[in-house]
Amino acid sequence: MTAVELIRKKREGASLSPEELHFIISGYVSGAIADYQMSAFLMAAFFRGMNAEETNAFTREMLHSGEIADLSSVPGVKVDKHSTGGVGDKISLPLAPIVAACGVPVPMISGRGLGHTGGTLDKLEAIPGFNTALSISEYKKVIAEIGIVMIGQTKEIAPADKKMYALRDVTATVECIPLIAGSIMSKKLAEGIDALVLDIKTGRGAFMPSYEKAAELAQTLVDTGTNFGKETIGFITDMSQPLGYAIGNWNEVMESVDCLRGENIPDIMELTYILGGAMVMLGKKASSLKEGIDRCKDVVKGGAAYEKFVQMVKRQGGDVSFIEHPEKYPVSKFSRTVTAQEGGYVTAIDALELGLTSVQLGAGRMKVDDVIDPKAGILLAKKIGDTVKNGEPLATFFTDNKNVLDSAAERVAKTFTIGSNPPKRNPLILSQVDKNGVKPFVL
Repeated sequence: MTAVELIRKKREGASLSPEELHFIISGYVSGAIADYQMSAFLMAAFFRGMNAEETNAFTREMLHSGEIADLSSVPGVKVDKHSTGGVGDKISLPLAPIVAACGVPVPMISGRGLGHTGGTLDKLEAIPGFNTALSISEYKKVIAEIGIVMIGQTKEIAPADKKMYALRDVTATVECIPLIAGSIMSKKLAEGIDALVLDIKTGRGAFMPSYEKAAELAQTLVDTGTNFGKETIGFITDMSQPLGYAIGNWNEVMESVDCLRGENIPDIMELTYILGGAMVMLGKKASSLKEGIDRCKDVVKGGAAYEKFVQMVKRQGGDVSFIEHPEKYPVSKFSRTVTAQEGGYVTAIDALELGLTSVQLGAGRMKVDDVIDPKAGILLAKKIGDTVKNGEPLATFFTDNKNVLDSAAERVAKTFTIGSNPPKRNPLILSQVDKNGVKPFVL
């Protein structure tokens, strides 16, 4: 076998055997296969796809390229959640402590921002001192002590995916269902979880803009988790506009903290409670989704969820004083408010363009080695369906880069569509997915 032969084989649309996938992936991890060859393989897979057998073998190879955490000594059913990513998607930050406060252990290994979407690690690292680079032994210790831990991939966890994840971001090969499935599931299976809840985004701001592709990805992920013996359910959710009002890492941390303190930001909390209710149900702390949702609401109302978040920040080295006194946080050198040029209703918001603009402002990466500015981002003043008057603020953005002010203002203004009639709003939860297929969501 050679890398060139296997790249050519996949380019021509043939299926690769488990042995051939092992050769490619182990060779890449060892350095025998170069970045440029893996880039060619990823592009071939992007265009030619993989069948179910290849996807499972690909996932298994990435999973076994490193260590699999053993959390059997931690009492309870360990449950995690994964989102395919969206603009303003900070759901993991309030969700994990809410579920942990309900008594379900949440071991979460997250990723960094990909393309126009933010990453949970980048948001957590906006908290001064917060350490997402725990070793596996420390990861086990933290989850055993406080019932929650949120880290990035260590060198032990799915090292093949760690290398490939960064490469996909800069080679335009992110939106490939088998590659997404292998990447997500290898990390999640390595965490030591017993069950998994998935949030598969669809719409303009998602990696899977079409509902049909999102449903295909959701079923692939659920089937992969089921094949590896983990109870897995998914929800297909709308990403036609940003979640919440905050885009950018520190902005999103503070919006999450507001929610944990009891502020009801409707789309964030609706989604958080449904995903949380499912996690609590899978964690055997509720007998139904509705009961799980009620339990989640109780721990927010009673303050236990916020206390769990503070406990996690402290335990992972974060400076809690910035959470308690956000006015201490550094502010961007420049900000600009974009205002409406006409009155009416906000009928559409281009989430993709807002995500790309936030990257331009410094909140994301254009190259693997770009340094993120945690202060940079956008705060929306209006969401779809809101009324707006001529001259009223639509959004304010923040950056340290003076050179992007004019172009960013122009881009942000174009993301808002204003019409004379109120728009029809999409439901936030579109469908539910389990091993039996995709079905309408009914609470």
